[in-house]
Amino acid sequence: MKKPAAPISVRAGNVEFLKINSGNWEWRDAYHWIVALSWPRFALVAVGLFFALNLLFATAYCCGDPCIAELPQGSFSEAFFFSVETLATVGYGHMYPVTRYGHLVVTLELMTGMLWTAVMTGLIFVRFSRPTARVLFSDCLVITPFEGQPTLMLRVANLRHHSMSDAEFRIIFHRDELSLEDEWVRRYYPLKLTFDRLIMFPAALILRHVIEPSSPLHGITQEELVATDGRFMASVSCVDTIIQAPVQSQQGYHADEIKFGERFVEVYTESANGKLVVDYGRLHETEKI
Repeated sequence: MKKPAAPISVRAGNVEFLKINSGNWEWRDAYHWIVALSWPRFALVAVGLFFALNLLFATAYCCGDPCIAELPQGSFSEAFFFSVETLATVGYGHMYPVTRYGHLVVTLELMTGMLWTAVMTGLIFVRFSRPTARVLFSDCLVITPFEGQPTLMLRVANLRHHSMSDAEFRIIFHRDELSLEDEWVRRYYPLKLTFDRLIMFPAALILRHVIEPSSPLHGITQEELVATDGRFMASVSCVDTIIQAPVQSQQGYHADEIKFGERFVEVYTESANGKLVVDYGRLHETEKI
């Protein structure tokens, strides 16, 4: 009987999905997996593969009759370091293959070393050149009166030290609802924002959705959000003006991260010379009204 594949974990904001029976793993998936790793994990994988390759070839050098000149018989450590020097093509000349078997193993390792260098160079370049948005979302949403109407608010900030361009903002609300067939279904509602595009995105701003009678949030309470597992998804898409590449960032919120009757504190002040000062240390702060 075929053993079922292990579930695949996929995160979307603060929700984790476990995919089962989603098809076989393909070798090309390894590229996406490696590129998506954090730098510490990528370094661990690279070092682990480097040692694994050298351990493999060191074992090959130690097998059978002596095949490398001046390699002490049975010295695995010397074989390991000879493999390191061969893989990096920096041989010092005091050890060299003396049998056909030795020449074959060295040839195979040299080919592996060239491929290893090419692959690692490409991966490191891709990881460094991959554009990232560096957009900071407030750690909560607030629902509070604004200009006489209840309004959902979210603060976003550009953490880059240069302005982004062609920024597009979106917020989607989703919750469980009963269908006409008396079945629970997940429904998604794009929320209309007071503005959803900006030519320039230099610092921090607040996105607002006015809760009008036509809004899916009209009359909603904290208890109703919890009961229907109400959640929000927010995204920011823009263009990095330095590398001229589109970037995107997203964030998810659940019912416990919605604050009613609070508003975000002001983070903008004006300096004596007329410049706007933005306090990034207070981006998440709220106050009751």
